[in-house]
Amino acid sequence: MRLPSWIAQHLAALRAVLVFTVLLGLAYPLAMVAVGRIPGLDGKAAGSLVSVEGRTVGSSLIGQSFTDADGNPIARYFQSRPSAAGDGYDPTATSASNLGPESVVDTIATDPEESSQSLLTQVCERSKAVGDLDGVDGSRPFCTPDGVGAVLAVFRAGGLTGPVTRVVSVNQVAPATPFLGSYQGVPVELAQAGHDYVAEGGIVTPIRGDAPASPAVPADAVTASGSGLDPHISPAYAALQVNRVARERGVDPAAVRRMVEEHTTGRALGFLGEPGVNVLELNLALDREFPAR
Repeated sequence: MRLPSWIAQHLAALRAVLVFTVLLGLAYPLAMVAVGRIPGLDGKAAGSLVSVEGRTVGSSLIGQSFTDADGNPIARYFQSRPSAAGDGYDPTATSASNLGPESVVDTIATDPEESSQSLLTQVCERSKAVGDLDGVDGSRPFCTPDGVGAVLAVFRAGGLTGPVTRVVSVNQVAPATPFLGSYQGVPVELAQAGHDYVAEGGIVTPIRGDAPASPAVPADAVTASGSGLDPHISPAYAALQVNRVARERGVDPAAVRRMVEEHTTGRALGFLGEPGVNVLELNLALDREFPAR
């Protein structure tokens, strides 16, 4: 007896579903698990976890912070680049800040929970902190000495044109001191919480200042990676930290510099990407060879 065409079509579809379920839902995943158990690949398949004396201390693929319980950098360790993933290096919340170059004005609300920093202020604050920690010049163009974005809201008599009538340093609040005393002869005011000076008619005016064009603190020390999980820093940022780490561990900076070179990886295939230093692996190597005093 010949089945009706619609039944035959449904049976064919059912057979296809069963075949692909077996192939893609069972055989393929099991094959991938088997490949992941091949010697040499098993560690990578398990997340490239790093263990010390039987205790997992991290992953060579995921960055982490080297800070104390209060969030302060531990001086004897090399510091990682900033992270915007969750509360920092959260693999379940991998992300960037989604802030761009136009993000230069902070949100200063009356409720601190509703306040937020612009990308510029984040960069300025981080650069100042790195400079203070490592004893270098942390100044950057368009940053104030106290580590926020050097941005003015300039009010003019004619809106966009005309004499300047009022100037506000939009990212500075009391008790700070305005980074400029006056702008075009008009005294600079500090910002007040709850005011949107751009909406009120102020023209956003970043001030470059006299910081060097090439800051001492490299870019990866003040910006988060796209994933927020980058385990590497640039050789330039590692070199900046050598003297501090050597001092804290009581060793010759040349010995620490040698270890940095040993843990620096070159460009992929010789031309892709940039050289990097794996921070976790470097810090663990330092603990083995130069235990903290």
